[in-house]
Amino acid sequence: MVVKPKIRGFLCVTAHPDGCAVNVAEQIEYVKKDGQVNGGPKKVLVIGASTGYGLSSRIVAAFGSGADTLGVFFERPSDKGRPASAGWYNSVAFEKEAAAAGLYAKSLNGDAFSDEMKAKTVEAIKADLGQVDCVIYSLASPRRTDPKDGAVYKSVLKPIGAPFTAKSVDTDKEEVIEVSLDPATEQDIADTTKVMGGEDWQLWMDALKEGGVLAEGCKSIAYSYIGPEVTFPIYRNGTIGKAKEDLEATAGKLREQGFDAYVSINKAVVTQASSAIPVVPLYVSILFKVMKEQGLHEGCIEQIVRLFQEKLYHGGAAVLDDEGRLRVDDWEMKPEIQEGVKAVWPGIDTATLKSASDFGGYQEEFLRLFGFGLPGVDYEKDVEIEVPLPSGGA
Repeated sequence: MVVKPKIRGFLCVTAHPDGCAVNVAEQIEYVKKDGQVNGGPKKVLVIGASTGYGLSSRIVAAFGSGADTLGVFFERPSDKGRPASAGWYNSVAFEKEAAAAGLYAKSLNGDAFSDEMKAKTVEAIKADLGQVDCVIYSLASPRRTDPKDGAVYKSVLKPIGAPFTAKSVDTDKEEVIEVSLDPATEQDIADTTKVMGGEDWQLWMDALKEGGVLAEGCKSIAYSYIGPEVTFPIYRNGTIGKAKEDLEATAGKLREQGFDAYVSINKAVVTQASSAIPVVPLYVSILFKVMKEQGLHEGCIEQIVRLFQEKLYHGGAAVLDDEGRLRVDDWEMKPEIQEGVKAVWPGIDTATLKSASDFGGYQEEFLRLFGFGLPGVDYEKDVEIEVPLPSGGA
């Protein structure tokens, strides 16, 4: 069928298999050229491996370090004439590229929050890899079912303590708008922490340790974000921020338990998750323009290459800030970058959106997430949408 982008709010509900394959191939080529990791991991588990930072981590591990990789994710295969999700097509493309390079790559599709998926992953590692020397935790989900009692928890994007009003962008109408959000309840905070905090990361590490599949010195990294003051009310000081504080606290607890575990604070990029957060798409559009003008712009793949090369696998101890975190948001948070954003923010409106920011670049990156706008892809051509995972999935 001919697949075109169908956008609803902050989501694109279609994905293009050929475009996703090109997107993956471009990241692989970048890693082959600039992303070699001396002394990097060789057997890697990526939890949340199909999009964004998780996908880039799998690519860097495989093609920068020659690692065998096991990916866990929850993606939708094609069904009744409906294209699969972008993450499904990304994973199909990755597995094909890895196989062509002589690398082991297997994927397990299902609920990563469940005890069943943890057990299935442990068995797959035992059978195929023996042990893993790196575990990447990169889950992004709006809800979580607690494996102990079956209760379903949903995360919310809300400020804490007081209502919040700020500029944002309506990406459909291409207009700068004002958004207002009511403050979170204590239940909202608790539920969001349950979904996006560190509890599940701890459960994963416990299950892997109990299963005997962690190699000595195995590193584990979870991804997070801090951001600038303009996003603090909805992000760092909001419900998500409380969850991320819990994630960082979990890293400390894991280290106390003997795990080599860290949280990596990454740069703001266009992902399916970040597109849903009010204020962030407008901030990112301005940020992209400022960072591109100063030659410091990075996407997911460039960030993870730098994380592996300079912070984790550089021949010494992990490079941490004063609070024990890895920082690859350092370029974003440079004073000159943030001053550039602050100079634009007060005056930006619908009339200046495209000239004062890189909103066009934001839109391009958003569509690329779903396989659209990639060079060399004929989007008028019929494509096969029913594409199985080479490794079979789960």
